[in-house]
Amino acid sequence: MRELAIEGAWLYTPRIHHDRRGSVLEWFSGREFARDVGHPFPVAQANCPVTRRGAVRGIHYADVPPGQAKYLTCVSGAVLDVIVDVRVGSPTYARWVAVRLDDRARQAVYLAEGLGHAFMALTEEATAVYLCSTPYTPEREHGIHPLDPAIGIEWPEDVTPLLSERDAAAPSLAEAERLGRLPTYAACRSYAERLRGAHATGEPAAR
Repeated sequence: MRELAIEGAWLYTPRIHHDRRGSVLEWFSGREFARDVGHPFPVAQANCPVTRRGAVRGIHYADVPPGQAKYLTCVSGAVLDVIVDVRVGSPTYARWVAVRLDDRARQAVYLAEGLGHAFMALTEEATAVYLCSTPYTPEREHGIHPLDPAIGIEWPEDVTPLLSERDAAAPSLAEAERLGRLPTYAACRSYAERLRGAHATGEPAAR
């Protein structure tokens, strides 16, 4: 795993083993994850969205604590996966990084609690699977408009974005900050340190 340009965002590149039957890989290794990130990834929920070309899911994030960390890969087709720093006070606040995830390279992304997440399907249909550190809790879940020009995500020019009613009605980043809906960088760092500290002492981390 290697950390991307935003603190708390990581890219995992698996070793794919091929033979005449096909191929096999580990798309998630708990031991490797804990070694690189500094704490285990507790799986509370696993989701499998199937998305048509051009459809955008996100930008979504959750209150911290406990937040909702995600570990995602694309098992069929391809998506443009985008991680947005929505943590007020972060050195990279309002910046984003994008990674193509597809069924060839089989890479995966991890985003820590407090980061925003979105993806667009690039193929006629794309199937993603992702692990979540906490269960879906509607009252703690929030969104930012994925076409907010202040964030300026560079979605593919040859694809018309298709948004859900919820995402189309989501506030801009500036509006969400003004309303006090965004997590703070300080709270997210404190929570991450608590997870790493619990891992170092062998104690269960309270979420």
